[in-house]
Amino acid sequence: MRTFDYTSLADVHWDNEVLRNVARIHECKGRQAIFANRNPTEALRLIEIAKIQSTESSNRLEGIVTTSTRLRQLVQEKTEPRTRDECEIVGYRDVLNTIHENYEYIPIKPSFMLQLHRDLMKPAGLSYGGHFKNVQNYISETSSDGTVVTRFTPVAPHETEGAIEAICESYNRTVAMEKVEPLVLIPAFISDFLCIHPFNDGNGRMSRLLTLLLLCQNGFMVGKYISLEAQIAKAKDGYYDALQASNEGWHDGRNDLVPFVKYMLQIILACYMEFESRVDVIGVRGNRSAYDIVLDYVNSKVGRFSGVDVIEACPSVGRSAILASLKKMTEAGIIRKEGVGRATFYVRQDKDD
Repeated sequence: MRTFDYTSLADVHWDNEVLRNVARIHECKGRQAIFANRNPTEALRLIEIAKIQSTESSNRLEGIVTTSTRLRQLVQEKTEPRTRDECEIVGYRDVLNTIHENYEYIPIKPSFMLQLHRDLMKPAGLSYGGHFKNVQNYISETSSDGTVVTRFTPVAPHETEGAIEAICESYNRTVAMEKVEPLVLIPAFISDFLCIHPFNDGNGRMSRLLTLLLLCQNGFMVGKYISLEAQIAKAKDGYYDALQASNEGWHDGRNDLVPFVKYMLQIILACYMEFESRVDVIGVRGNRSAYDIVLDYVNSKVGRFSGVDVIEACPSVGRSAILASLKKMTEAGIIRKEGVGRATFYVRQDKDD
């Protein structure tokens, strides 16, 4: 089995792209903390939206789905799951809540990983929840003609526990030394976790939950307010390409972490940029009406947008007020409504249309 030593990351000479994005994220980190402290009510609204998006996006990446209405009700604990997919969605919700509320008290140890995995799988009644894998798994890709190709073979079941212990020990030791930038260390840890693929099922979801946990523990709280999982889902092809590029030669310790580090830095930075755009909407509110706030959003949009887009972008305005504002703008000819039901969307009407 290969060895792990994250302290060696301190000796890597990162290129300008990595250094620039690390610096930008640190700048955003300070501004985000100020907003959360000064605007607790608005911050809670952002957290509520992020939980729904994270649960939906991370599960959808694994083909686990339900309707948007059911998902919102499940995340808000207003209904009980009816299907196997909904049980797995509830499991993700539960672990996500645990991390949001207790990230400071969750050590990076194999035993705690097993407990989180147990809770992820518990609502679905899966017996292997909370246990390391007992069969060899493979990371495969299905081509357009249906052919399945193995992209990567993770460690064997009998090596799994030792490998997880090794990455946890090296991670904790490196954090304690404070010589490696956490924004580089975290992707390195997650990449190794995915190469080990320690569970029979749920590895992708666990990796995204662990990413949120590690970022919060290192003071990068943006994942609580803006869904990391949603940003990954938007760029999922890049996610899998970066992982594959960083996995080559992994078993021999010859793999190149740079592609995955760069990808994750871009995702984290995109979350901070999204956070700041939403804060801008909140910041200009003052004593202005809900209609004016929604109108500002509409005037900033190019192309189509949905009611959900407006709700997520204007967390300081209630859902009913947003829908009422959209109805009023449609009647006034400011926007055009197209589609029906869940396919409904709006387009801004310029004066010369």
